[in-house]
Formats: sequence, C-alpha cells, structure tokens
Amino acid sequence: MESLQLLADGFTGALTWQNLVWVIFGCLIGTAVGVMPGLGSSMAVALLLPVTFSLEPTAAFIMFAGVYFGGLFGDSTMGILMNTPGQASAIASTFEGHRMAKRGRASQALATAAIGAFIGGFVASILVVFLAPALAEFSTQFGPAEFFALAVFAFVATSSVVTDSPVKGLSSLFLGLGIAVIGIDGVSGAPRFTAGSPQLFDGVSLVTVTVGVLALGEVIYVGCLERHRAGSELIRPTGRSWLKWKDVREAAPAWARGTAIGLPFGIVPAGGAEIPTFLAYGLEKRLDARRRSPQFGHGAIRGLAAPEAAGNSTTGMAMGALLALGLPISATAAIMLAAFRQYGLQPGPLLFERAPDLVWALLASFFIAMIVLLVINLPFAMVWAKLLLVPRPYLYAGIAMLCALGIYATSGSTFDLLMLLGVGIAGFLMRAADFPVAPLIIGMVLGPVAETGLRDAAMSADGDFSVLVQSPISLTLYGVLVIVLFFTVRGRIRAKRR
Repeated sequence: MESLQLLADGFTGALTWQNLVWVIFGCLIGTAVGVMPGLGSSMAVALLLPVTFSLEPTAAFIMFAGVYFGGLFGDSTMGILMNTPGQASAIASTFEGHRMAKRGRASQALATAAIGAFIGGFVASILVVFLAPALAEFSTQFGPAEFFALAVFAFVATSSVVTDSPVKGLSSLFLGLGIAVIGIDGVSGAPRFTAGSPQLFDGVSLVTVTVGVLALGEVIYVGCLERHRAGSELIRPTGRSWLKWKDVREAAPAWARGTAIGLPFGIVPAGGAEIPTFLAYGLEKRLDARRRSPQFGHGAIRGLAAPEAAGNSTTGMAMGALLALGLPISATAAIMLAAFRQYGLQPGPLLFERAPDLVWALLASFFIAMIVLLVINLPFAMVWAKLLLVPRPYLYAGIAMLCALGIYATSGSTFDLLMLLGVGIAGFLMRAADFPVAPLIIGMVLGPVAETGLRDAAMSADGDFSVLVQSPISLTLYGVLVIVLFFTVRGRIRAKRR
C-alpha cells in the first residue's frame, strides 16, 4: 500500500507539463532512432548525455527512459518492414514479422508488435513498483565483498556468456577496464597510465567513450563498409494498424508467455533483451509444431507477439534493477548509470532515501511512456516507416556533427575532440571485427565499483582476500555464475559436435 501511495505522488510529479514534454520527446526520439538503420537506444542516450546536464535530473531521466523503451518499438518496425533489425533484440521478431509483411499483413504485424511491447513493458512497470523498494532494501546488506562479487558476475555474464566469442567479449571487457583505471588513483594519488599527459589526470570521460564508440564509430563503419551495399526493399503497410478479434485471441497467449519469460532477465546481467526474445520465439515455435496446422514459416502472429512482449518486459525490469541495485544489464542501462553519477546520484537504497521524488516520478513515467508509445506507434506506423527513406549520407553527417558539438559543449577542450576521434576509430575497428561493445561500456562503469570493493574488502580484512568468498551473498553470486558458465560451455560443446 505504501508503494501505491508513493507511486501516486510520483504521478503528481511526472504529470507536470514540463515532464510530460520530456516523456513525449524521449519516446519520439527513441522510436525514431530505433527505426533508422544502424541506430539504437544506446546511441541516442549517448548522444543526448552531453546536452542534458543542464536539465533537472528528473526531466533528464524521464527522457532517457522514454528513449530506452522507444528504441525497442522502433527496432521492430524496421525489422518487420525491411527484414533488417536495428538491434540484436529485434532479430527474433523479424523472422515471422517480415513474413507477415510479405503476405500483405504489415499493418497487423506492426500492431501486434506495438501491443506486445506495451503489454510487456506495462506488466514489468507494475512489478518494478513493488519489487524495486524490496530490492533496494535487500541491497543494504551489500558490503565491499558483495559489490565486488556483483561486478564480477556482470563482467563474466556480459562478456563471455551472452557473446558469440568469449575471447572477443573478454577483450572488450578488459579494454573497458583499462580505460577506467586511467587517471589519478583516488587513494594513493599516483598517476596511472597517463603517459605523463596532464589532460589524462582526471581520467577518460565515459561520455566521450560512449559517444565515440556507439555513435562516431557507427558513422565511420557505415561510411567505409556499407556505402555500396544494396538496401532491403521497404514494404509499405496498407490499411489501419488494428487487429481483429481473431488475431487478438491468437496473439494473447504468446504475449503472456513472452512477458513471463522476459521478466527474470531484467535483473540478470545477461546482455539485455537478446536472450529472452529468442527463448520466447523458440518456445512458441515448439508449441506451434504440435498444432494440427503449424503456422511458423508462413507469418505466424505468435512468433512476433512473444518476442516483442519479452523484449519490453526485460527492459522494464532492467530499469528496476538499475534503480534498486545499480546493476546495468545492457549498454543503454550502463550509460544511464553513468548519467546518474554525473548528477552526483548513486542508484541503490540511498537513492530511494535521498531522491524519492526523482525515483517515483521516474517509475510513474514508465506507465506514461507505454501509453505514449502505443499511441504514436499504432496509428502512425507508416509515418515512422518514411524515416527509412532519409538518405544515409545526410543522416550520418548530422550524427557526426552532434557527436563533436556535444563533447565540445561539455568540456570546451580540443583534446577531448581528438580523444573522441581516436575512440571513434577504435569503435569502428571493433564494429568491423565484430567485437561486442556492451562489455566495454559495462567494464568502464562497473570497473571503479569492482576496484573500490576489492580494495575496501582487503583493507578491512588486513589483506586477507578470503573475505571475498565468506558472505552468503557473495557465495550465492559466484555459485550462480559457475552454474551459468557450466551450462553455457556444455551447450557450445554440443553445438560444435553437431
């Protein structure tokens, strides 16, 4: 009951006209970047991060949440109409969604995706309202050893379990950890990996790295490697994006199952929505094979409904894990965690105590964002599809300009512009060599947390590192990690044998 009262207070703050404007703006930007080829919510948040420091924190995070949710809505639009998913989380939706579009049911496919995303996100938001305070209370039991174990869990899960190549994932992670330790050590005062450059004494800005890797690196990649590639044909929806009652009855069980599958992955650092969307798709495909007349392969509505619900339910729960535990499960969540720190805020129990107005207004904005996204995606799907006709040279030239302007406006330093260019080239090389970016970002964000936890735990135990494996929480985290690694390795060995 207390949570409902706090949520009602949050709606009072979220429904001010200023915050409503930022909710709508975030949803529009998120949907737009999701629709555009090669873009995504992580790039949008990275680009907006330098220019939102002048905003009041509540408005900034309400906008970021709208971008985060809107990106998933937009990704499915691109996958359905062009068979080219903007992000990995939309791949599973593309299989049956594009087949529906090719059979003349593009409008119904877009409606199925929009409603599924709405249901998944709305249910997750309800659970977050009741679970986030409990998670925050539970996190008060975390000491330095527990935070170190949590960081290690996130490192290993995002770099080796959910990536195709553990070597590339770990390499990306260690690159992020290496960047995170550049600068003056806060305890000893000794410079680390600065090469004697005074500009590096304060370390490398996470904003510069995220903008360079996610935005500028993508611009260089598209300009160099995809300039002569032929694009997919755009299928234009006809009719209104509404579902008949027959379609609703067919999709409803898949929406429910997809939502249930996606919820647990929102509090596990397993790379975001990629795994639950594929699990939801696989379950529906197995169930469909038992039917008298299987529909998969011919535009099955359940094959689209389940992944969409799973993706947004994971994203909704991920916001709860971010607020209550300070645990990012994806690159976008990691950037938002960095934004909290830029405002001098630390997600966790102290955030619920020191900034309750921000927390509950943000939670209330999730419900508003779901409704706004449903309104702007159901009737206006064709309007969003027209964004795919924007010439790429103009689009990416504008992105490159925003990258430079955002970084320069934040620091006013030409050195940071040169750093941005260097990081952008590194991001291009990672993209070309198929290195995952999420482990790098999470390594930069959680690297200092792991270092501080390791140092404080060792100092409190007079240098006895066995303190890291003495608490029940730490042992549980390490045990779960070992089990996950075991099943992951066994699955990959079996796949190679086949």
